[in-house]
Amino acid sequence: MTKTKTKMGRVFIIGVGMTKFEKPGTRTDDYPEWGKEAILAALEDARVEMTDVELATAGYVYGDSTSGQRVIYEVGMTGIPIFNVNNNCSTGSSALMLAKEMVESGKCKCALAIGFEKMEKGSLSAKFMDRANPMEKHVLAMSDLTELVAAPITLQMFGNAAIEHMNKYGTKPIHFAKIAYKNHKHSVNNPKSQFQEEYSLDQILNSPKLFGPLTKLQCCPTSDGAAAAILASESFVRSHGLENQAVEILGMEMVTDLPSTFREKSHMKIVGYDMSKKAADTLFRKANKNPSDVQVVELHDCFSANELITYEALGLCPPGTAGQFIDRGDNTYGGKYVVNPSGGLISKGHPLGATGLAQAAELCWQLRGEAGPRQVPGVKLALQHNIGLGGAVVVALYQLGFPEYQTRKIRIRSVAAAISDEGFTVTPYLKILEQAMQEDEDGLIDKHRAIYGLKVIKANGETGIWIINCKTGKGKIEFNGKDKPDVTFIVKDSDVVDLLMGKIPPQKAFFQGKVKIQGNIGLAMKLTELQQTAAKKIEVLRAKL
Repeated sequence: MTKTKTKMGRVFIIGVGMTKFEKPGTRTDDYPEWGKEAILAALEDARVEMTDVELATAGYVYGDSTSGQRVIYEVGMTGIPIFNVNNNCSTGSSALMLAKEMVESGKCKCALAIGFEKMEKGSLSAKFMDRANPMEKHVLAMSDLTELVAAPITLQMFGNAAIEHMNKYGTKPIHFAKIAYKNHKHSVNNPKSQFQEEYSLDQILNSPKLFGPLTKLQCCPTSDGAAAAILASESFVRSHGLENQAVEILGMEMVTDLPSTFREKSHMKIVGYDMSKKAADTLFRKANKNPSDVQVVELHDCFSANELITYEALGLCPPGTAGQFIDRGDNTYGGKYVVNPSGGLISKGHPLGATGLAQAAELCWQLRGEAGPRQVPGVKLALQHNIGLGGAVVVALYQLGFPEYQTRKIRIRSVAAAISDEGFTVTPYLKILEQAMQEDEDGLIDKHRAIYGLKVIKANGETGIWIINCKTGKGKIEFNGKDKPDVTFIVKDSDVVDLLMGKIPPQKAFFQGKVKIQGNIGLAMKLTELQQTAAKKIEVLRAKL
């Protein structure tokens, strides 16, 4: 009896969003707010509501069970299935792959993948001392090849892989340093990057030496942050008119450890060389593509050593030639590929659960021509690589789903910006609010010093923006003001008055998707407090209208 292979549906990323990645402890809010910020940005980018999402996956490594629900409930509690995912450093791409397969199989038409991490400062360490460590076989395999020293285990593993490549192929310490130089240089143009500082090659080589050829500036930091993607089926894309922004996941593969990880006495294979090679070979074969078809790559550079050996594993250059590949500049702008235009993990940061989704976001921006000064010219095919020891590697290929719809200079999704505040329902309310600010008998301005943006959208798509500047004096409200807001609220013109007048509690409005937020979520959450303390003034406003 012949088996009939079921044809799977096409899957597209229709929206992405992420927070800025930060040094642990920098932000005063917590992971639910970071996740919410990333989700809201992805929903806005996709031009859909949380109520359109039928299923979600949530990736994180450090956190209690159901942390995914804790994050997603900040945006909406719609009763959808939520799958929590943990796959070490490849957690974000694993969550993305699970969501992709749910859409692909027809389980749902629109899915959310969110990844987030709240990390401790310093090197990674085990958290459970009363049970077997999932990395113990890898560490034992390394200890059979070389003596363990007083340095972080992960650093030793990748440092030993670097030493093996040097001994086997003649690679020099400067080749690893050049990778870090490149990634730090790329990060200067990425406002979401944890580090945005360019270093000279000498500064990288002369930074504190940690293990083997690896210096401090060649290692990724621990980070806090979140990233999200909205995935959709072809029918969803077409019914919502999203063809011009849909990025197709052309292929996605996951491979876990092979027997060679432990049997072949190779440090490079212990850290996943064979996993990456098998995943990439399978991906390109199934997609009927070659590595040479790719223009841009987001690659898992937890250490410069891993980026170097992964060039060869992915087929970007033949085995043993990564040094020449680097010397020719084939990993940066003007070369054969641009690898890690975002700055990579080394500069952008590495909040474990978010990294894979941040990589996907960068590649979507590149394919859509929206990467700003990081833009790689002529991108048609993008490659992602995300690896976690223990182990799992995820690789993916992305392309524009409907290139015939691309009119990048005149975006189909753009709306007209209003030149006047006339015709907006909210206009008279804001004029009286400004009068109330000047009176400010209760001293509310002093308690809420910030610059707030209010973006109001009419039913016809016309958009008006008011800047409410409460930073100095009694404050002021300007239509199309020039001050940069700390946080912006995006509301439909039909809903904004109910929100201002207290008919809709802010928290409920957030959950219902009636209010979207860009910027400082901590300031946004003060809206509830402000509305409560301004109750008397709101009544006065009602009476005047």
